[in-house]
Amino acid sequence: MPALIPTDHYATVTWLGIVPDRATGLKAVPRTALDLGFAGPAGEDHGGLTRPSCSRVLSQYPRDTPIRNTRQLCVMSAEEIAAIAAAMGLEVLDPCYMGVSMVIEGISDFTHVPPSSRLQAPSGATIVVDMENLPCVLPARKIEADMPGQGKSFKSAAKDRRGVTAWVEREGGITLGARLRLHVPDQRAWAPALFSSPVS
Repeated sequence: MPALIPTDHYATVTWLGIVPDRATGLKAVPRTALDLGFAGPAGEDHGGLTRPSCSRVLSQYPRDTPIRNTRQLCVMSAEEIAAIAAAMGLEVLDPCYMGVSMVIEGISDFTHVPPSSRLQAPSGATIVVDMENLPCVLPARKIEADMPGQGKSFKSAAKDRRGVTAWVEREGGITLGARLRLHVPDQRAWAPALFSSPVS
């Protein structure tokens, strides 16, 4: 019995990019296509089958512990980027500032799609949503450097709109204009209070 349900929600890829060297900054470089391998997009510095743990998982591991890399890509929606820009008082906000791998258009409230959802391209290439990508100060620094006075508002403007982290489940290519289908887990919402046993 299938555990993932194909939905009638589709998105169009409107922007692609890679971060070639995190040591020099989070800013992404635009691409017309991404070649997705099991270690992530070719040329992406966030790629690899494993990664050193970071501040996002300090409650689970000491910093720099080798862990499985479920943060090979950053995916955002065009609608939420437009909302971030508006909240910052900008007409537009270039996705490259946020280290984005892929911008899609057409799925509402994209940042909150269920973890473990899939986005599948016509090529068969498939990425798995790990979790919400919480806003951090790294994009703000580059925005501030290029647009003085604007960077400080990024983190609050991006709350609940920062997109998701994801990893590659099936290899393949994704190009600008590709139509991706959303598949979601066949699972009800977690409700522990309904099933908790009284403490004796």
